[in-house]
Amino acid sequence: MKIDNKKIVPLKNFGQNYLQDKNILRKITEVIDPQQNDQFVEIGPGLGALTEFLYDKVENLCCVEIDKRISELLIKKFPRINLIVSDFLQIDLDELQKDKTKKIRVAGNIPYNITSPIIFKLLEKRAIVKDAVFLVQLEVAQRITAKKGTKDYGILAVILNTFGDTELCFKVSPNVFFPKPKVFSAVIKISFKEIVTDLIDEKIFIKIVKAAFSTRRKTLKNSLRNGIFAEFDFSNCGVDLSLRAEQLDLAEFITLANYYHKNKK
Repeated sequence: MKIDNKKIVPLKNFGQNYLQDKNILRKITEVIDPQQNDQFVEIGPGLGALTEFLYDKVENLCCVEIDKRISELLIKKFPRINLIVSDFLQIDLDELQKDKTKKIRVAGNIPYNITSPIIFKLLEKRAIVKDAVFLVQLEVAQRITAKKGTKDYGILAVILNTFGDTELCFKVSPNVFFPKPKVFSAVIKISFKEIVTDLIDEKIFIKIVKAAFSTRRKTLKNSLRNGIFAEFDFSNCGVDLSLRAEQLDLAEFITLANYYHKNKK
């Protein structure tokens, strides 16, 4: 059955921009490198453009789609998929891991306005999530993959590159979408690490990173005076507190977090 695109109008409130270019879809599939025995979750399949490339390659394919209008069309075209009509942010990922010996792999053309919540949800569940390949806004992709000392280096880059490895695979023009967005997009890949061996407390680490970047133009000494760290003395932590957050590498943020964990009262 051929899905009639003309009958489905993309909804702005769902952030829907349908990717139509087969060559781009083929390149995304190559980045994903789907295997027959993968436990795969596609977020926001829309009209099934990427689903079509995954369907014959993956036996266990779950699609999470918030738009009820599309569900019947998807089931008719891809009868073997496990379709969940829901908001991805509201579902329990543990329930999608049917085979507990295999981690989940994730992909999707995800709405720009909820990119960060989706990625942080996967980050929290990385014990059961192997990797994710997403089509996201170029600006977000650059922030995720940014290096120390650049203007894009911030909370996303530090946290995601501590708990995983990130890669900006290629840029995507607005011209290959319907409706056409106002910005360029990019395909990113995030491979999650289940354990960061030298980090004691993950929650403290994330709070340290957020506090450090809360006032980018200030030194660490001043930035870390905010919130829960206001009364704590970092002077002997081994990190130069006269630096700004964007000048620190990942290991130095871990040092700060571990020092706080060991010395907090």
